[in-house]
Amino acid sequence: MLRLRCKARSGSFPLSGLTAHSHLHELQAVIAALTGVPVQAQRLLLGFPPSCLDLSDGEQRLGELGIHSGDTLIIEEDATKPNSDSPTATKRTVSNSVREAVPVLARKVVPADNSCLFTSIYYVVEGGVYEPGCAPEMRNLIAQIVASDLESYSEAVLGKSNQEYCDWIRREDTWGGAIEVSILSKFYLCEICVVDTQTVRIDRFGEDAGYSKRVLLIYDGIHYDPLERKILNSDIPPQTIFSTNDDVVLAQALELADEARRKRQFTDVNRFTLRCMVCQKGLTGQVEAREHAKETGHTNFGEV
Repeated sequence: MLRLRCKARSGSFPLSGLTAHSHLHELQAVIAALTGVPVQAQRLLLGFPPSCLDLSDGEQRLGELGIHSGDTLIIEEDATKPNSDSPTATKRTVSNSVREAVPVLARKVVPADNSCLFTSIYYVVEGGVYEPGCAPEMRNLIAQIVASDLESYSEAVLGKSNQEYCDWIRREDTWGGAIEVSILSKFYLCEICVVDTQTVRIDRFGEDAGYSKRVLLIYDGIHYDPLERKILNSDIPPQTIFSTNDDVVLAQALELADEARRKRQFTDVNRFTLRCMVCQKGLTGQVEAREHAKETGHTNFGEV
């Protein structure tokens, strides 16, 4: 992920969602949306003293052009290039419209009801369909897959016997995690990327399976939400399914996670306080909660 800025007559702007592998035409499209300078009229200057970049090959990678994190690009408009004949006020309006039409990656908030993982995965794999009642069906699906493969889903993998796990995952008060994400990645034949806001990393399930599709979730330590790319203030449906060749969306997801981390929008699972909703005992962190569940069979916890 590159941290870049650009300066133009209209102001200074951060250039987000770009990596060293992004193409020049992607950079120019972002600049056009932010500054209102059309791609065909752009002159991009970099370095000190500033020198013009060669814009003849839009497929060139930013890394190949010598663009690095921390760089600031100077944007000039070449008046000799064909441009709109509309007056300045109209051009500003067009610029604002273009800017609003730029798709952004955002979090879709789902309820924290012990089934947020299943609701989130259903939302992204179904192309943005919110169905809060999907969890029982998905839990049952996972149980059937696990029960049908005793060798792959042994006690050593599941942390409990195969039958105990199947009974456990069907309960509405249990939480899903890495095992369930892995199973659903195989079932839906897509890479599921989980972006962690505490560590600002991405865990990619199904990364080596050769899938062509990718979906993304964001995770704060105890809660999952789906990620979608959408155009603000638009009726255009959001995009939730991406190509596994789309590295820009991964960079954008990491930016979201980093912003959430800076705002401390995460739960430290080793320090957060819980209460057992069965016996009302106070607990600290997931380790104590796990031990309490093992000793008592109680698995319904609420964060204090």
